Amino acid sequence: MIILNGGSSSGKSGIVRCLQDVLPEPWLAFGCDSFVDALPARMQASDDGIGIAADGTVTIGSDFRVLEAAWTEGVVAMARAGARIIIDDVFLGGTASQRRWQKALGDLPVLWVGVKCEPGVAAGREIARGDRARGMAASQADLVHKGVIYDLEVDTTHAESLVCARTIAARISRPAR
Repeated sequence: MIILNGGSSSGKSGIVRCLQDVLPEPWLAFGCDSFVDALPARMQASDDGIGIAADGTVTIGSDFRVLEAAWTEGVVAMARAGARIIIDDVFLGGTASQRRWQKALGDLPVLWVGVKCEPGVAAGREIARGDRARGMAASQADLVHKGVIYDLEVDTTHAESLVCARTIAARISRPAR
């Protein structure tokens, strides 16, 4: 597995698409956005689900956590069954988010990748996207990396997704922790 962690609009999704293209074997991609999109509509704006405030602040409720744990276990089960998996995630809880994945992964090999981007650049991408609450990218840019330990970090502030993907792909041939 490859797990990419970075704030909103940091460039993770672009890197994932490029990774799928440059890696010689097929890799499945799953992300926190697709998980959130799979939630019932009533959970996408509730105290028990996920809430996104006008300033981009994200709150997570208990029902969300239960379903997130089940989703994580399901993704890990696919990896244990032989699928190569790339995860695009936003560790809102920093270290605690990484620990949730580590618990589910057990001894499964994983390459932990930090996707960094200067807050101002991510905020510009957020505006260009038009599908995010303004402020989310800037507020998450540093928060998601607090206490997280990576095998590799890439910075999309000035590097294109393909360059970052090639850096990650080169690391795949070396053992991860």
